[in-house]
Amino acid sequence: ELGKRLGREIRRRTGEDPHVVFDHVGRATFGISVFVVRKGGTVVTCGSSTGYDHHFDNRYLWMNLKRIIGSHAANLQEQAECNRLFRLGHLSPVLSTVYPLAEVGEAARLVQRNRHTGKVGVLCLAPQEGLGVTDPALRERIGAARLNPLRTLTPPEGT
Repeated sequence: ELGKRLGREIRRRTGEDPHVVFDHVGRATFGISVFVVRKGGTVVTCGSSTGYDHHFDNRYLWMNLKRIIGSHAANLQEQAECNRLFRLGHLSPVLSTVYPLAEVGEAARLVQRNRHTGKVGVLCLAPQEGLGVTDPALRERIGAARLNPLRTLTPPEGT
């Protein structure tokens, strides 16, 4: 059901299903990535922060001529294009948790144990969030809901 809702929202915003889905998260999102990519589309797996043992309904892969490819990094042109899309607000990192600098060890442990979904932030030179924003207009246009959709989740037990 989550995949169907996500697919509807992507189509509402862009008018079509994605041609390519980059899945950095792994186990927690891989099945949804395979589901939402368009017929004939490609899922690029380039990380597995929530686990390497991916489970998905293979029918969505073979019945719709989808592909899965692995990628370790990006070349300079791809990195420049990614930065351009970030600057335009078409891509945004999804922040799930923010720790103060005094708790950097807890943040690192969370990532080490694959107990996070999305990006984990550490406030290094700021006493509070938002002080490092260099383009307030872009941040406002993107919106807090897109930047922080996972922030309402409670951390996994044992973290």
